[in-house]
Amino acid sequence: MTAPRRLWQALRAGRLGVYLIALWKLFQHPQTPRAVRWVALAVLAYALSPIDLIPDFIPVLGMLDDLVLIPLGVALVVRLTPREQWQARLREAETEGGKLPRLLWGAAIIVLLWLAAAAFFGWWVFTVMRGAL
Repeated sequence: MTAPRRLWQALRAGRLGVYLIALWKLFQHPQTPRAVRWVALAVLAYALSPIDLIPDFIPVLGMLDDLVLIPLGVALVVRLTPREQWQARLREAETEGGKLPRLLWGAAIIVLLWLAAAAFFGWWVFTVMRGAL
């Protein structure tokens, strides 16, 4: 069985919390490469944010962003991290557990993305309307 398939099955089996704790431990570990830290922090910020990129009240897309983006982010971090280091953080998360922080600034980033999209849309409508006159 391939590694992404095993990861997907583990995430589906309700181990997402363990993987998120492992990401947090990976972020805090001093030997973690800088790029991996940033990706892990971005995945954690999105996963723990109370605001989604696509709101859940939108029928299908609202659920799909959580079902697709978070596992893909975890898979990316696993792929970028040296195997021994990831396995060590995963074992720590499984045995010690831990508590995830509240990353409210993740919600602020999502709000800023929505505001930027709204501003771009407003600019686009203004440009199209000005050209039509």
